Amino acid sequence: MYRICLFVAALLTSAGTFAQDVAPFVAVPGQRGGQDIFGPYEVVEDWPKDTATVPGHEAWTFAAVRGVHAESADRILAVQLGELPNIERPEPRVLPEVGPGIGFPVARAPWRSFRTAMGAVNANLTGGAGAREGIDYRGGHGILVFDRDGNLVEEWTQWDSLLVRPHSIYVSPYDAEKRVWVVDDGAHAIFIFSNDGKELLQTIGIPGEGGIDETHLFWPCYIDWAPDGSFYVADGGDFYNPDRPLGARVVKFDADGNYLFEWGQEGVPPSETRPGYFNNLHGIAVDPESGRVFANDRQNHRIQVFSADGEYLDEWSVGAPPADLHMFIVSNGALWAADRGTNKILKYDFAGNLLYAWGVSGDFPGGMWGVHGMSFDDEGNFYVAEVDNGRIQKFRPRAGANPAYLVALPR
Repeated sequence: MYRICLFVAALLTSAGTFAQDVAPFVAVPGQRGGQDIFGPYEVVEDWPKDTATVPGHEAWTFAAVRGVHAESADRILAVQLGELPNIERPEPRVLPEVGPGIGFPVARAPWRSFRTAMGAVNANLTGGAGAREGIDYRGGHGILVFDRDGNLVEEWTQWDSLLVRPHSIYVSPYDAEKRVWVVDDGAHAIFIFSNDGKELLQTIGIPGEGGIDETHLFWPCYIDWAPDGSFYVADGGDFYNPDRPLGARVVKFDADGNYLFEWGQEGVPPSETRPGYFNNLHGIAVDPESGRVFANDRQNHRIQVFSADGEYLDEWSVGAPPADLHMFIVSNGALWAADRGTNKILKYDFAGNLLYAWGVSGDFPGGMWGVHGMSFDDEGNFYVAEVDNGRIQKFRPRAGANPAYLVALPR
């Protein structure tokens, strides 16, 4: 009995020592208490300034913000679908006419879907109807530029008549001219502008003519570049309308925008398993070291991996619904993904191992709903564009944050 007591005492002592010595799985080493709600970041509140505070926008605010790109810490570009009325969150009230225990809005839950509101504007695409221009929405104001303090410093309204449904915006990391690329899925085209937005330099695809061939695009959504300036387009296919051809292909162009080759074709969702078949190809990323191309096969809930020439190499599942991986970027030797179904930011290594995840649903500062675009700047700040919350958010690294958990390191 005495020996048993000594053994138990030794185990308890060992367990206590282990509990003190084990490295905690947290974004900030040494942190006691708290939670990694926003991972290694803290949200920069009131960034950017609401457009309703800008002269000429008093009654209007963001719509569904679909893309964001930080050219630098002092120049952040974004694309959105017009503007929506600036409406305050209503006071909670019960709805006995609906049923017992029913109220609106629900505490801590998002109450207004900016994407659904814009669905009425784009009735021909999403089945919505009844939106009144000038009352329920205001068109234009599709390309916005902010400074580091969140001030709206540029509006490229001169190009509003060109845009239909801007989906994403970029400046290639390999382009000395820092041209601005806007991918417009509704126009079936990619527009390349001078850095100051004064000139349209090039158009890839034929605006207004969707097609699946060397001269056309069909619902393009995202781009990524190889170090030689060539680039890959996720030509996603129109999943809004099953009566249209879906396409769903990766198209590669040279640095001058000349068509090189393509791969991929429409699959059968939600359980397509054949390599190179896609349903809603909604994300593309290139590893600059190996040249591997990562393609988000969204409706089949998998990431497919190809060589630079389109040879199938690998794939992994992103999980069953509610998982709804939306897009990803390569940074800091990893693949960073935004999952719209779980409202989390995910870190995968290039073999598909899940390394870290953070994020929480909500329309409060730092909460996320419908992340559709991600970017980072040279100071390590991280940005998200949200279609459902209708906003852009800026996150800065927390003091002492583990560098392995940051999307990008300060340069």
